Amino acid sequence: MQNHELLLQTRIKDALKTGEKRQVDVLRLLLDAVKKSRIDSGKMADEAGFIAIVEKMLKQRRDSISHFERGGRADLVAREEEEIDLLKPFLPERLSESEVENMIEQVISQTQATSVRDMGKVMVALKSLLAGRADMSQVSRLVRGHFND
Repeated sequence: MQNHELLLQTRIKDALKTGEKRQVDVLRLLLDAVKKSRIDSGKMADEAGFIAIVEKMLKQRRDSISHFERGGRADLVAREEEEIDLLKPFLPERLSESEVENMIEQVISQTQATSVRDMGKVMVALKSLLAGRADMSQVSRLVRGHFND
């Protein structure tokens, strides 16, 4: 298990040395979220927990972008997009749609799912396999498509 707090502290020091203020701010926010998770749960975040923290932060920024766009605040949209770009490298590499489809088919086969009623157990299994590697709302649509045939 990787100590994400130590990694983030090192990256913050490096960003401070190079004068990258926005990166320092984003890394500090991420470090605070990781520390809060550790305090709340009483244990260090594993890789899946860390990915969930990063995904939550990305979702918050995407939500902010939609609000700022409606308000005509291009300056704030640009800032949020920059923060997204700084957070994305902490996620594992995204899978292609065909790779996701293959995993869905494997999990459906393994869980012996036959209808939409079984979708919950398929999604639970897929969430642990695809965390940070695929958009889970898109995965849900793809899984549902397997049962609408």
